Amino acid sequence: MTNHRIALIPGDGIGREVTPAACAVLDAVGARHGITFAYDEFDWSCARYLAEGAMMPADGLDRVRHHDAIFLGAVGQPGVPDHVSLWGLLIPLRRGFRQYVNLRPIRVFEGVESPVRAARPGEVDLVVVRENVEGEYSEIGGRLNRGFPDELAVQEAVFTRAGVTRVVDYALGLAEQRGGRLTSATKSNGIVHTLPFWDELVAERAAARPGVAVESEHIDALAAKLVLDPARFDVIVGSNLFGDILSDLAAAVAGGIGMAPAANINPGREHPSMFEPVHGSAPDIAGRGIANPVGAIWTAAMLLAHLGHADAAAEVESAIADVFAKTALRTPDLGGSATTVSFTRAVLDAAGVG
Repeated sequence: MTNHRIALIPGDGIGREVTPAACAVLDAVGARHGITFAYDEFDWSCARYLAEGAMMPADGLDRVRHHDAIFLGAVGQPGVPDHVSLWGLLIPLRRGFRQYVNLRPIRVFEGVESPVRAARPGEVDLVVVRENVEGEYSEIGGRLNRGFPDELAVQEAVFTRAGVTRVVDYALGLAEQRGGRLTSATKSNGIVHTLPFWDELVAERAAARPGVAVESEHIDALAAKLVLDPARFDVIVGSNLFGDILSDLAAAVAGGIGMAPAANINPGREHPSMFEPVHGSAPDIAGRGIANPVGAIWTAAMLLAHLGHADAAAEVESAIADVFAKTALRTPDLGGSATTVSFTRAVLDAAGVG
């Protein structure tokens, strides 16, 4: 019997509804494989911020440092500025635990209609690897002359050799395991310092991986091609901002961001990695019980794989695919009327653990 201790942060909005779905799947599928999970739940959220003035306590990182993984439902609430919630919880966890890879797989499932005509099941299956701790999301900058006509805001992008090299190496390694194709997102024709530096390092690291076909695409053209011909892509690597935008675009191509999983990975495993669905807190539907749990359940599969349980992870992904391919059950975001609970139950049934 293998036991894992998970730091559970349901967060805000639908995060509190999809997190139980993920845990139900982890527990049920895990039990069949001799895996148990112990959950320590933390109330870190916008609700906590409004009540106590902080998204999490000052010693938050120390409280979860020794867990095997972190599962986060969602963060965000009307009345709390998004930069407050992001910089008060997500970014400290990502940076404090050196989670420099943000991994976002995208797949068009049989039975799920994509809004993009060219996105067909069995053909669109890609991964976006996003640099997760530096780039355009740096803390360097500031505001000057607030409230005056000459008010100024400056934000500095930070690209380091170490930061770019390690995420590119990760993406190249992933491409070797998959279809052998890597696309690098850039804009070196217009951004004259950081992105040529990015391109140089991609070329340098790719030279050591002759088995991977590497191409570089400007971000504007890449966004268009991702819509026009999504099946051509295998692994895409991008900076913090480019990876963020491309992964949401790719998720929409696959049917909606409610279905998209994500992992914030510390590849060296010196610190815990954090797993979170892409969809956010969705306050417009929170509390109605209709949130799509697929993103959270697929994220749970990524957690299983990261902890060394590839077979259990594959069973979860297969169960999701079976529900879409073999039933008409769909949540409202996909045109159906299923609830979070009923869809989760269907996934458990498809996995043979319902």
